[in-house]
Amino acid sequence: MARKSIKVTNEKPSGLNIGFNVPGQGQVSRTKLIPQVEAGKIEGYHTRVHPNGTKFIASNPDGSKKNNLG
Repeated sequence: MARKSIKVTNEKPSGLNIGFNVPGQGQVSRTKLIPQVEAGKIEGYHTRVHPNGTKFIASNPDGSKKNNLG
Protein backbone atom coordinates (compact mmCIF):
# COMPACT_ATOMS: atom_id res chain seq x y z
CA MET A 1 0.00 0.00 0.00
CA ALA A 2 1.25 3.46 -0.88
CA ARG A 3 2.26 5.75 1.95
CA LYS A 4 0.30 8.98 1.73
CA SER A 5 2.73 11.85 1.91
CA ILE A 6 1.13 14.93 0.37
CA LYS A 7 0.41 17.67 2.92
CA VAL A 8 -2.09 20.50 2.45
CA THR A 9 -0.43 23.88 2.94
CA ASN A 10 -3.10 26.30 1.73
CA GLU A 11 -6.86 26.28 1.37
CA LYS A 12 -9.59 28.71 0.37
CA PRO A 13 -12.20 29.86 2.90
CA SER A 14 -14.57 27.36 1.23
CA GLY A 15 -12.25 24.52 2.28
CA LEU A 16 -10.90 23.81 -1.21
CA ASN A 17 -7.27 22.68 -0.90
CA ILE A 18 -5.17 24.81 -3.24
CA GLY A 19 -1.59 24.36 -2.05
CA PHE A 20 0.31 21.17 -1.28
CA ASN A 21 3.75 20.12 -0.12
CA VAL A 22 4.84 17.17 -2.27
CA PRO A 23 7.99 15.22 -1.38
CA GLY A 24 10.69 15.86 -3.98
CA GLN A 25 8.78 18.82 -5.46
CA GLY A 26 8.16 21.21 -2.59
CA GLN A 27 5.19 23.57 -2.82
CA VAL A 28 2.79 22.65 -5.66
CA SER A 29 -0.54 24.28 -6.59
CA ARG A 30 -3.74 22.30 -7.07
CA THR A 31 -3.79 23.13 -10.78
CA LYS A 32 -0.26 21.73 -11.26
CA LEU A 33 -0.80 18.68 -9.06
CA ILE A 34 -4.06 17.49 -10.63
CA PRO A 35 -2.47 16.46 -13.98
CA GLN A 36 0.25 14.54 -12.11
CA VAL A 37 -2.34 12.67 -10.04
CA GLU A 38 -4.46 11.91 -13.12
CA ALA A 39 -1.39 10.58 -14.95
CA GLY A 40 -0.71 8.18 -12.05
CA LYS A 41 2.54 9.90 -11.07
CA ILE A 42 1.42 10.45 -7.47
CA GLU A 43 0.63 7.09 -5.91
CA GLY A 44 -2.16 6.87 -3.34
CA TYR A 45 -4.30 9.73 -4.70
CA HIS A 46 -7.01 10.31 -7.29
CA THR A 47 -9.09 13.24 -8.52
CA ARG A 48 -12.77 13.84 -8.01
CA VAL A 49 -15.19 16.40 -9.38
CA HIS A 50 -17.40 18.44 -7.07
CA PRO A 51 -21.02 18.91 -8.27
CA ASN A 52 -20.10 22.54 -9.09
CA GLY A 53 -17.50 21.23 -11.59
CA THR A 54 -14.36 21.93 -9.51
CA LYS A 55 -11.76 19.18 -9.75
CA PHE A 56 -9.95 18.30 -6.53
CA ILE A 57 -7.45 15.78 -5.17
CA ALA A 58 -8.44 13.05 -2.74
CA SER A 59 -6.45 10.33 -1.05
CA ASN A 60 -7.38 6.78 -1.98
CA PRO A 61 -9.56 5.18 0.70
CA ASP A 62 -7.82 2.93 3.20
CA GLY A 63 -10.14 2.93 6.21
CA SER A 64 -8.15 5.53 8.20
CA LYS A 65 -9.35 9.08 8.76
CA LYS A 66 -5.97 10.11 10.24
CA ASN A 67 -4.28 10.41 6.84
CA ASN A 68 -7.00 12.14 4.82
CA LEU A 69 -6.07 15.39 3.10
CA GLY A 70 -7.20 18.47 4.94
